[in-house]
Amino acid sequence: MNLSGHNLALLASLNTLLEECNVTRAAEKLNISQPALSAQLARLRDLFEDQLLIPAHSGRGMVRTPLGSHLREPLRRALQTLEEVVAQQPEFDPARAHRTFTLGANDNAAAIIAPRLIKLTRDAGWHHIRFAFIAPQTNRLQSQLETGEIDIALTSRDAVPGAQQLPLVDEAFQLAQRKGHPRGNEPLTLESYASLEHILVSGQGGGFRGFIDDLLADQGLARRVGVSVQFYSLVPLILQNSDLVCTLPARFLSRYHEVLDSFPLPFDVRHFSLYASWHRRFDDDAAHRWLRAQLQASVAA
Repeated sequence: MNLSGHNLALLASLNTLLEECNVTRAAEKLNISQPALSAQLARLRDLFEDQLLIPAHSGRGMVRTPLGSHLREPLRRALQTLEEVVAQQPEFDPARAHRTFTLGANDNAAAIIAPRLIKLTRDAGWHHIRFAFIAPQTNRLQSQLETGEIDIALTSRDAVPGAQQLPLVDEAFQLAQRKGHPRGNEPLTLESYASLEHILVSGQGGGFRGFIDDLLADQGLARRVGVSVQFYSLVPLILQNSDLVCTLPARFLSRYHEVLDSFPLPFDVRHFSLYASWHRRFDDDAAHRWLRAQLQASVAA
């Protein structure tokens, strides 16, 4: 018997027929019409090459053939097992699981999330959970999330079209300069900000214009971007050894407060935001839900 989806439905009907031994009662239990169930029984007889159920001599109900009696219990158990397989959601126990989670993140996002995430999981004793942080590839990120090559990407809002997103971080940008910078520690004005030489962090690499340049242009101003880097971690080293400045997220700058000064910007600018992004097919996956919960706990710590 070919177990196609159609024939599986027939087996479910056969299970009820073998239990009830009555087409009318079985049809009511299956919520289908009696003629429809009679047609299914005819099909089942052809498939098994056996009558399976025949009218009782009393004229009330039906009796099972030997094959029908043989099928009754194994069929009931098989369908019950199938129901349990369909209904059962796999659990995830981080204390016992051996699992590697891959997160796509640039160096700034990884520096925000990784230390707290690793401390949180190790303090809890989840030593068999491993994390791999890899640089995201913008042109492949959507497919990497879909295939599960990357479990979660740490991105800006709407960076991955169609992805599910969970907000993690929202904070202001500030201007950073080295300790003892000749500009001094006076509050910034639009003009003084624009007059400085800037470092730009370009995610794609090599770019010398960002969203702040568009904001300045609206004010009739332009700044000079003298250095473009692809990695956040390089910026503090350059700042400490030059008079360049850089506009960076406040949380990033807090890690360098001993060697860098930071100041509020003299204009309104959108906040730096960080989201956990994933493909919707992992919405209900137990391990994935656990990972998202740990990311939230990490930024809340």
